Amino acid sequence: MASNIVMNIGEALAGEGNEIAHIDLLIGDKTGPVGVAFANALANQSRGHSNLLAVLTPNLIAKPATVLITKVTIQGATQAVQMFGPAQYAVAKAVADCVAEGTIPASQADDLVIVCGVFIHWEAKDNAKILEYNYQATKLAIQRAMKNQPTPSEITAQKDTVKHPFAG
Repeated sequence: MASNIVMNIGEALAGEGNEIAHIDLLIGDKTGPVGVAFANALANQSRGHSNLLAVLTPNLIAKPATVLITKVTIQGATQAVQMFGPAQYAVAKAVADCVAEGTIPASQADDLVIVCGVFIHWEAKDNAKILEYNYQATKLAIQRAMKNQPTPSEITAQKDTVKHPFAG
């Protein structure tokens, strides 16, 4: 059974310091454009950009199936282990919790896929914070995507008053 979600987009920032999490994600039907992006992410790997499935533990994939894509070049074993450990688990747990809570309908979990961009700062040290912040950001990004938030009216109402934390 196909999903009625062609492509929803979510974004969220959580945490602080070098462990800050910034998530960009797409969620949509596996037979549509998000499914194509999902397959391409898994099939097209490159040095420093190892895309991986979100798993709660080996042999227990999150559903909807989710691929983590690196938003920065992974530079060394520490950063790779952070991506393949706390970040991977955090994203998988957020997806599973969103299904359990009904944010993502369980009846559509086999029909949808998620492409999730994950940022791991090259100087991040605290794996517990990486896990916590990526969990928070992923869950919020999914919630926003499933509600198509923010709305255009929310964006236009705030566009002249908000400050980007990294814009200077």
